[in-house]
Amino acid sequence: MSDLDHKHGPDCGCPDCGDPRSMDFLDKYLTVWIFAAMGVGVGLGYIAPAVVDPIQEYHLVEIGLIAMMYPPLAKVNYGQLPRVFSQWRVLSLSLIQNWIIGPTLMFALAVVFFSGIVPWFPARPEYFLGLIFIGMARCIAMVLVWNDLADGSSEYAAGLVAFNSIFQIITYGVYIWFFALVLPPLLGLEAMVAGIDTFDITVEQVFWAIAIFLGVPFAGGILTRFGGVRAKSEEWYKEEFVPTISPVTLIALLFTVIVMFATQGDNIVARPTDVLWIAVPLTIYFVVMFFVSFAMGRSIGADYSTTTAIGFTAASNNFELAIAVAVAVFGVGSGVAFATVIGPLIEVPVLLALVNVAIYFQQKFDWAGYETGRLEEVAPVDTEPTESSTDD
Repeated sequence: MSDLDHKHGPDCGCPDCGDPRSMDFLDKYLTVWIFAAMGVGVGLGYIAPAVVDPIQEYHLVEIGLIAMMYPPLAKVNYGQLPRVFSQWRVLSLSLIQNWIIGPTLMFALAVVFFSGIVPWFPARPEYFLGLIFIGMARCIAMVLVWNDLADGSSEYAAGLVAFNSIFQIITYGVYIWFFALVLPPLLGLEAMVAGIDTFDITVEQVFWAIAIFLGVPFAGGILTRFGGVRAKSEEWYKEEFVPTISPVTLIALLFTVIVMFATQGDNIVARPTDVLWIAVPLTIYFVVMFFVSFAMGRSIGADYSTTTAIGFTAASNNFELAIAVAVAVFGVGSGVAFATVIGPLIEVPVLLALVNVAIYFQQKFDWAGYETGRLEEVAPVDTEPTESSTDD
């Protein structure tokens, strides 16, 4: 049976299908490890707050993020990227999701939960702006991990992340200006940005954030791919090297979760109510964006791996950029910075849950005939007349 005819499902023994019984020990209990890492991080940050200084001094969060992104990018067949960028329907869909639906949805949630227009929710301008900073920063880092865990297309994930990053360099400051400074006063929400004239977000700021968190692991993946295939072979690279480095993603993810939660352990314990308030709109955002984007991918006839990449690239955010800009503009102790830091702390468990949802959809839905975006070469159909068809 060819890979294209393979039927994934609960009785499948394929190591790539996402069925729990085909996973190794680390993959199978990933949810347990993630929540354990979150608990260890919060406990460490609360009991020993002094760990925050070395974590920040030695850039441990940044190192963890780059390390966990390297294996998914090393798996990418970069020779397929021209075909990825030629799929205008997929790219157009990603642009609509990331630059129209996503920012608009996050702005609406910020208004509902933190502008004070809803009687049950008091006005919190700093959290309002924090959500804006997160919503305008599109996917970069962890999306590659979630997509990889859900058996999405590595080529599409890498291509869409790079594609949206180019737009982000140019538009992030403009989007912040429009959604945080222009739109609130037009809706009678002047109090949300009272006393703020400009954010002074430069293209250079955004460029360097993307260059570090995306450029470094991208360069590593490209060099490894071409160097490994040239030195050995494509077969060796896929069957020997890739399986060897794959555990680095999950180990680095757990490490990143621990140090990330440790930096906010004291705040999480001291301000649990605020964490919950911020968590609610963020959870709604991640879930809605994933389901809407997944449905849009299926609606254009995209295959599972492409649809999954579309869904996760739209549902994830570039929280590294949001945090960096919020700290630079408002200071590390501001409510705006606190809200942006809570972003990835909510994204990790929610997107991990959505990985399981994607795997369920892979097994639940019939993907026959969904060919849009497929990168694999489809075997040619034999059109020669058979002996039986001519013996009438």
